[in-house]
Amino acid sequence: SIYSSPLLLFANRRDVRLVDGDGVRGESAIVVSELEDAAAVDFLFDESLIFWTDVSEEAIKQTHWNQSFNLVVSGLNSPDGLACDWLGKKLYWTDSETNRIEVANLDGTSRKVLVWMDLDQPRAIALNPGQRYMYWTDWGEEPRIERAGMDGSSRKVIVNKNIHWPNGLTIDLVEEKLYWADAKLSFIHRANLDGSVREAVVEGTLTHPFALTLSKETLYWTDWQTRSIHACNKHSGDKTREILGGIYSPMDIQVLEPYRQPYIQTPCSNDNGGCSHLCLLSPLQPFYSCACPTGVQLKADGKTCKPGAEQVLLLARRTDLRRISLDLPDFTDIVLQVHDIRHAIAIDYDPVEGFVYWTDDEVRAIRRSYIDGSNAMILVTMDINHPDGIAVDWVARNLYWTDTGTDRIEVTRLNGTSRKILISDDLEEPRAIVVDPVNGFMYWTDWGQHPKIERANLDGTARVVLLNSSLGWPNGLAIDYTAGKLYWGDAKTDKIEVINVDGSNRQTLLEDKLPHIFGFSLLGEYIYWTDWQSRSIERIHKATAVREIIIDQLPDLMGLKATKVTETHGTNDCAENNGGCSHLCFWCEQAVRCACPMGLELLSDLRTCVVPEAFLLFTNRDSIRSISLGTNSNDVAIPLTGVKEASALDFDVSERRIYWTDIQAKTISRAYMNGSSVEHVLEFGLDYPEGMAIDWMGRNIYWADTGTNRIEVARLDGQYRQVLVCKDLDNPRLLDNPRSLALDPANGYMYWTEWGGRPRIARAYMDGSTISTLVDKVGRANGLTIDYVEHRLYWTDLDTCMIECTNMQGLQREIIVDDLPHPFGLTQYRDFIYWTDFNLRSIERADKRSGLNRTVVLQGQLELMLDILVFHSSRQDGTNECSQNNGNCGHLCLATPAGAQCRCAFHYTLNPDGKNCSSPSSFLLFSQRASISRMVLGDQSPDIILPIHVTRNVRAVSYDPLERLVYWLDGRQNIRRARDDGTMSSIIVSSPAQQVDNQLHDLSLDPYSRHIYWTCETTNTITVQKMDGRIVGVVVKDDTDKPRAIVVNAEKGYMYFTTVQEHSAKIEGASLDGTERESLFSTGLIRPVALALDNKLGKLFWVDADLKRIESSDLTGANRIVLQDSNILQPMGLTVLGDHLYWIDRQQQMIERVDKLTGEFRTRIQGRISYLTSIHAAWEMDPSEFASHPCSRDNGGCSHICIAKGDGTSTCSCPMHLVLLQDLLHCGEPPTCSTEQFTCSTGEIGCIPMAWRCDGFPECDDGSDEMHCPICSAFQYQCDEGNCIDAQKRCDGEPDCPDKSDEHECDTVCPPNQFRCGDNHCITKKQQCDNYSDCLDGSDELACDYISPSSSFIPSNETTNPIGPVIAIILLMFVMGGACFVCQRVVCRRYKGPNGSFPHEYISGTPHVPLNFISPSSSQHGTYQGISCGKSTLSSVSLMGSSSSGAPLYDRNHVTGASSSSSSSTKGAFYPKILNPPPSPATDRSLYNTEIFYSSNSPSTTRSYRPYHPVHGGAPPTTPCSTDVCDSDYTPHHPPAPGHAAHGKPTKYYMDLNSDSDPYPPPPTPRSQYMSAEESCPPSPSTERSYFHLCPPPPSPCTDSS
Repeated sequence: SIYSSPLLLFANRRDVRLVDGDGVRGESAIVVSELEDAAAVDFLFDESLIFWTDVSEEAIKQTHWNQSFNLVVSGLNSPDGLACDWLGKKLYWTDSETNRIEVANLDGTSRKVLVWMDLDQPRAIALNPGQRYMYWTDWGEEPRIERAGMDGSSRKVIVNKNIHWPNGLTIDLVEEKLYWADAKLSFIHRANLDGSVREAVVEGTLTHPFALTLSKETLYWTDWQTRSIHACNKHSGDKTREILGGIYSPMDIQVLEPYRQPYIQTPCSNDNGGCSHLCLLSPLQPFYSCACPTGVQLKADGKTCKPGAEQVLLLARRTDLRRISLDLPDFTDIVLQVHDIRHAIAIDYDPVEGFVYWTDDEVRAIRRSYIDGSNAMILVTMDINHPDGIAVDWVARNLYWTDTGTDRIEVTRLNGTSRKILISDDLEEPRAIVVDPVNGFMYWTDWGQHPKIERANLDGTARVVLLNSSLGWPNGLAIDYTAGKLYWGDAKTDKIEVINVDGSNRQTLLEDKLPHIFGFSLLGEYIYWTDWQSRSIERIHKATAVREIIIDQLPDLMGLKATKVTETHGTNDCAENNGGCSHLCFWCEQAVRCACPMGLELLSDLRTCVVPEAFLLFTNRDSIRSISLGTNSNDVAIPLTGVKEASALDFDVSERRIYWTDIQAKTISRAYMNGSSVEHVLEFGLDYPEGMAIDWMGRNIYWADTGTNRIEVARLDGQYRQVLVCKDLDNPRLLDNPRSLALDPANGYMYWTEWGGRPRIARAYMDGSTISTLVDKVGRANGLTIDYVEHRLYWTDLDTCMIECTNMQGLQREIIVDDLPHPFGLTQYRDFIYWTDFNLRSIERADKRSGLNRTVVLQGQLELMLDILVFHSSRQDGTNECSQNNGNCGHLCLATPAGAQCRCAFHYTLNPDGKNCSSPSSFLLFSQRASISRMVLGDQSPDIILPIHVTRNVRAVSYDPLERLVYWLDGRQNIRRARDDGTMSSIIVSSPAQQVDNQLHDLSLDPYSRHIYWTCETTNTITVQKMDGRIVGVVVKDDTDKPRAIVVNAEKGYMYFTTVQEHSAKIEGASLDGTERESLFSTGLIRPVALALDNKLGKLFWVDADLKRIESSDLTGANRIVLQDSNILQPMGLTVLGDHLYWIDRQQQMIERVDKLTGEFRTRIQGRISYLTSIHAAWEMDPSEFASHPCSRDNGGCSHICIAKGDGTSTCSCPMHLVLLQDLLHCGEPPTCSTEQFTCSTGEIGCIPMAWRCDGFPECDDGSDEMHCPICSAFQYQCDEGNCIDAQKRCDGEPDCPDKSDEHECDTVCPPNQFRCGDNHCITKKQQCDNYSDCLDGSDELACDYISPSSSFIPSNETTNPIGPVIAIILLMFVMGGACFVCQRVVCRRYKGPNGSFPHEYISGTPHVPLNFISPSSSQHGTYQGISCGKSTLSSVSLMGSSSSGAPLYDRNHVTGASSSSSSSTKGAFYPKILNPPPSPATDRSLYNTEIFYSSNSPSTTRSYRPYHPVHGGAPPTTPCSTDVCDSDYTPHHPPAPGHAAHGKPTKYYMDLNSDSDPYPPPPTPRSQYMSAEESCPPSPSTERSYFHLCPPPPSPCTDSS
């Protein structure tokens, strides 16, 4: 019947189950499976609904019986308790993390916080809707049971004595009794519903009761420690029985029967009680009350809710945005549903359209969404660096922001259009910004070296400093519009201060307990702020200075904004039709001022912005400025970053980009006309690029470099660079100090001026051919410019101070303007020429034909104006053959009078098709301190620096001919690689933790196996790494002969390396796996610094830096000869290319070569190269040669090292820490053999007794125990047949060798009172083990542990009895054998295999032992792995069994060596000591679960903070976690595994952040490590609480599992 056997519904973490209440079946049925972390459970019988909370997914979910489930309430933290109001159709729940009790409709709508004050750790909750009360337990600092009306009224503590961890709670509706279970005091008690008449039900026999329920006469409860459901009589507590045992993790429990939810008519039954939202039952007349969703007020009628919150606090946290209603006192924070917030900082609000605006420092954007999080969009991303402050002008509809990265204040329209830079000068670290649209001002703080608070008009004009004294880090700023006051918070002086908006009357409002203010806002009578260190939001009444906390213990707080949701304040003329402005409207000085975004110009109507027809561009030291030629506007700087000293200037009108050369940074750069997207086009191999011109038809850039005496060309993006004209030593007149450059791509000519010994103006085809002098009687000509319409050439002459012109052939020369003070730059546009004058600091213009009508365009303001040009489309008209598809050329298409010519990048050669290019087949790479250059021999073109970004101090360089990648070792101890054009750059070997002392020395490549070999000076190793970055392993480690220079001979499977000792050096060789190592040369060497190899010739070369000598030998070490030993000063590198051997001499700054066979014909190849560090020859690899190499296909099938043999086959091998497995292809962990065992090289058998080594019988699968025999130690005697016996048995009168050779030739037999040394000498017995070696071989001091007088076990005067140890060992063997037998025969029979379910009786029943033996690789859901049985378990037993008893546990017919898994099978065998099981659903889950490797990406496992409760107002504990570095719930994209939480950087310092006198005060930026949450402190269950309890605290369902 239904009464005798109720159904029990219980949560089991991974599922929700049903079980028969009489426990007859002994099994349960799953209702919902595959859950994350189900904790509390309840039901609504009428509607067949089951509800449960999930503390990992932080949600409440529901299901209809036998149906799929859906989400009801999300965004919870730790919902420990749940109860369903079956009459009012509501859900009530407790949250022990937020310390709140909430209610919502069954579908999750109209969610409201009911109780939020004086809650510490609320857990279980139970309802009595018939009497309109709810009850809950609280196991916090002051444990208690409370009750209140179901609307939160009439709250009262009913139990607070003799209570500790009240977990379970249930109500007997019939007898009106309250039952609860206490897990710490181990009892179940009951009382009347008001807490009176308390009596015990069950005491003393409980272990850890968690949840409690009741059916008629029976109580049921779950127990965490027994992992069972128990029952007893509810009156007497007898008839105790187990209903169901062996449960995975029993949590909450309910009796699923209709009589637990009897129907009664309530005031809310009809028409929801007349309430618009929530109708909640109440114990007070009229027995119900209407309520509104959290944060919304009830109207005066007491029935209807207002449309929403009227005043809110908007909050930016690192990874989310929140809103808090200020209308009600509970201050509940609600997360806005906006995705992909990485690092929000500043926040503001527009009450007109209801948009929230915020900045994100990580995605570098300004974004907005509605106040509910919908309709999120990105407004601005270009050129945003660190946007720390933001302000909305709600009247003119503009958005202002500060950027501490670009050091600018900018503005756009609220929709992100019409962007304009307002202020870019004299800003160091601008942060907070506020606007006053009514009075037309903006205010901002700057926390740079000289902190200040400034004011300006809304358009950036009329800037004034309001305050610049006694400021530290002014982070927050707020304006009180009605009172005309400006408030700010300072994170360094720890004050909140106020001044009048004109800067007068400074006063301090608060200077107490303000550790680190950041966000700051003002609304009404209150100032609100966030504090990074106390992790709180507080407010203070600006008049009374009364202070209160809004939110406590919320990490990662950034900006905040207190605002009215719909109400605005003030207006101005910009509100109407944007003030008549076409783009930006600013209200300044009580008038409308229209302005234009970057790149547009205001017409004379002062309202309309248009694209200017033409404007002058000119360089001015570290800026590039523009002046419109259409309107008489001022010159404006184009907002470019990184300009140091701009020299030459040009533009590309089709992409609206400007290009400039920088003679200080030695770069050529480009950017769009609005200053965005600054990028370097060329940054290598430039010296003084004084001239530059754009070929707009062929899309090329030309430049003249006065320093290198070259004219070069490249594509507009810097690719395919080629030298067109260069200074020739044979013909110095070819190019002598080129300066200014001009192009005529329509006709295929380029023109340039030279300032050398004989200045001239020259002309050539645009491919560099056919050079001729155009004008020779000329001074230093500059500003070369072409009038493309009238075909004339203009220039300024710095020596004659004139402007002249000729026709394009250099004829019809005319003087246009003379008697100028110091003309320099020149350009032409339409009928005018424009020029700059150094002395006058001016820009002038005149008629281009007559030089008349001179007008000053700009005067007296700017100095060092070098180049000038007019930006207009007419200056770049027309097309040529290169305009279409690059003239079908692979690299460069260069115009000439004879038509377009295809050309190749430097050192590349044109294919026979005349279009495409081939890379050089052989070349030299050499490195200098900060660059890598290429030289092609036999080519007329000189060497060039490759456009590869290298950090300083390149040590070694190499080349992979297969993928055509340059490899090098840099000063930061990384091995990097890149293509010769600088692309595909990556780090291959990264030095660990940037240790300064981790010195990589040299590298060499194996292109067939795709391996890198490198030597390290710190570890004295040779390491192998795959070219994709995966490590292979160490092949040589030698702290005596330390490996340094290395060269790999992959064709022969061999390598050569130098080794150094204290005062000597060697050259050695070894197989590629480090075996077969041999010394080739150990004499005639002092410091060999480089090796080189010629495999075809069969020669090895080396250079000795101390002997200053270059030598060679055969690859075997034979035929050693000296090639050069004179006039070598500081040789660094060595390489072979073709018939020659090349080396670099750092001191002589040159590269030399000799014939590689004879050492003759010494030639200097290149000179005057400073800071040379290495050289490497590269050549193309023959594809057939590559394919024929046995290791070229998939590394020869080897998992690690493939070694080529001479016969065209290969063998596999392993680095030092691994051994080759039986398939002879793969490497595995070596077996863990004891010291008395021999480790087989490969095969299934791993370990055999050492006595079987070299005994004539191969026991290892591969026979390695009989290889390289015999091997006798110094303390053994080698029999004639090769066996080894103990040296002491030699000549002892008994034959021990099979051939009895140990008793032959016994001249020396010592008398009984003497000891025989290993070399057969005799000494007295007293001299044995006297801590002094009397035998020459030291054998008298061996094996002294057992007879040492100082032994702590055996007194020296006693004779040792051998019987005891023997018996002990035999017993130990029996025990071990028994254990093996049990494991194999019993456990493993009942265990279904490595992935089956494991019987519960073999899992320790006590919660004090975490089940750490579970394999880390076990799946995160479903089954878990138990003890792995069979060979690996036995092998670890056999290791322990192989004691030094001399009685080996081996059977030759069944040798079981330790497999490679044995080491891992014992790793988890050490159990930490647990003091006390904490009482929570999610405490260290390993205590109560058999699966400890808990889902690491669930929110609760990564949350590492708990609410902090001060004890009696005491200060928080000074712990590493009391700094802001810690306790963040910000999760990196890959959360650390439990137990490896995040240990932060080793150099991180923790400081007392209350004091600013620390040696290194943290920089107050949202990006500083002061805020960093990625490296939070290792989280602990309920971090802060544990500082106040001696016993571990009772954590919560959400405490961190780690």
